[in-house]
This record gives sequence, structure tokens and C-alpha cells, in this order.
Amino acid sequence: MDYCPKVKNIVLLDSKGKRVAAKYCTDDWPTFSAKLAFEKSVFTRTQKTNAQTEAEVAMIDGFVVIYRFIQDLIFFVTGGDDENELILETVLQGFTDAVGLLLRNNVDKKTAVENLDVILLCLDEIVDGGKIMVSYLLLFDHFWIILETDGSAIAEKVSGNASDGGSILSDQTITQALATAREHLARSLLK
Repeated sequence: MDYCPKVKNIVLLDSKGKRVAAKYCTDDWPTFSAKLAFEKSVFTRTQKTNAQTEAEVAMIDGFVVIYRFIQDLIFFVTGGDDENELILETVLQGFTDAVGLLLRNNVDKKTAVENLDVILLCLDEIVDGGKIMVSYLLLFDHFWIILETDGSAIAEKVSGNASDGGSILSDQTITQALATAREHLARSLLK
């Protein structure tokens, strides 16, 4: 049997356990209230740990959860109970690196909320559509398969400069950002 790494969700919570951003890739949490209950569960079970310098691993509600605190945010990546923790940690590292680059290392709740569009695009580049530079995204047995895991590649794709060789962190107007998002959506729909 072929083994393909899979991610069930990626969640970003604030220091009070409130959702900042999330992407659920499976139907393990079919309703909004089930998703909120899962988020409350992972927050409650991880809030007293010290995952500041490196990621921590926990088994929560039958899922492997990898998480890391950065200032007043908590980044979570969830996989099945048989998922490889190192692969999930690589996904988490790619996500935190990309967010750090795109937010110019000012990773806090205020900046994250102000740049929520960028964070959501990062989530899409990690586990959803578009032409992936390092690996491919496939829908396999109702799981989204990872991935782009290189933080700088994710940041480059999100900033829209991957093809023209521009810098990773160019300043874009709202119109340019919307055009880039429209282009990414069109490419993913045409595939």
C-alpha cells in the first residue's frame, strides 16, 4: 500500500483560544460547532505547555497534533493517529516560516488579523491548489495530501513574485493582491 502524508487541518488560534484562521481538509469535523469544539480541546490541552522554541507533539481526541507558540499565536497542524510526526512538523515549520517572512517577523495577533488574506493564501499554498514548486497536491481517499513545505517558497508564491523573480516581500496594492488571488483561483479551477 502506498503511503502518502496527509494533513487533516491547520489551525491558527490566539492566546485566548479564539480562531484567527483555519483550514479543515477532511470531514472529521462536519459542522462548525464540531470544529470549534476541536479547537477548544486542542487549546485547553496545550495552553500550559512551553512550545516557544520548537514544536511539540500531542495526541488529542485520537489525532496527532503538532503545535508551536509564537508570541500571542498558536499554530496547529493535525494528522491522523498513524501520521508521521516529522512530516506534520515540516508542514508546521513551513507555515510558521512563511507567515514570519510575509509579516516581516512581526508575528502577533494584531498583525495576523490585519494580514489575514496573506495567511489564508499560505494555507491554500500548503494544502490546496495551484502549481506547486516542490511537490503536488492530490485529493486521495478524501484527504488533501500535502504540500509545499518550504516557507520561503510559500511566501514567494503568496506574494505573487514566484514567476517574475521579484523579491518575496514586495508591497502590493489591494487591486494587485485581488488580481493575484483571482489568478491563483483561475489556475486552480482550470486544472
